[in-house]
Amino acid sequence: MRRRQFLTSSLAAPALAAPQTAAARTREFYELRRYRLQMGEQRKVADAFLHEALIPALNRLAITPVGVFSADIGPDSPSLYVLMPSLSVETLVTAEFRLEQDAEYLKAGAAFLNAAAKEPAYARKESSLLAAFEGWPRLTIPAATAEHRSRLFELRTYESATDQDHKRKVEMFNSGEFDVFQRAGFWQVFYGDTLVGARMPNLTYMIGFPDLAERNRMWKAFGSDPGWKKLSSSARYNFEEIVSNITNVILNPTSYSQI
Repeated sequence: MRRRQFLTSSLAAPALAAPQTAAARTREFYELRRYRLQMGEQRKVADAFLHEALIPALNRLAITPVGVFSADIGPDSPSLYVLMPSLSVETLVTAEFRLEQDAEYLKAGAAFLNAAAKEPAYARKESSLLAAFEGWPRLTIPAATAEHRSRLFELRTYESATDQDHKRKVEMFNSGEFDVFQRAGFWQVFYGDTLVGARMPNLTYMIGFPDLAERNRMWKAFGSDPGWKKLSSSARYNFEEIVSNITNVILNPTSYSQI
């Protein structure tokens, strides 16, 4: 119990250090997990585990909706990304402890959880903890998800050279960039400030679209938007000064993804 309390308080501290406005108190937290896989049996085993064991168990912990996405092209392939939202950072931090007590989860996920070292269920697992932006406090599920329409997602991570530069990039989103994405037609899923993870300081966000042709059209609309031109021409938001690297991955939602 002491270890659990230590983890919760340690991870929550960065998010709670600033004065808490009403919007900040209703912001979500996210765990973004990536399972690196090898070609072959691992994908089948991982899909079964996520679909039949992990997602139902997380939902029982009120972690919902859970998104699962496949990276099939590029250096990240093959891999599966799992997005887990919660209003409580403690719920996310203690989820693994609680799953260990969930008999239904342990039974349904046995093949994955008990895989032998010579035949592991995945190559590596990586995870980040994020806090939602104050200007976009909750994850938004695209209408295409409920309607079972075709959809793709883009996961983008912006790294900054310093914490102050990073804060200005977050401020830029809160100062009008959300509106530009909206006018361009993107489905805005979530925006998160990384509290714990690799290559910090950074932020990560996810946008969606029906297909790659629509993505290209939307990015062109984004770049030509008068609001974006005004925002990006501001000396305070000079791109070269506040962003040192961008990583973007195109993701396919799995058939069982809740996003």
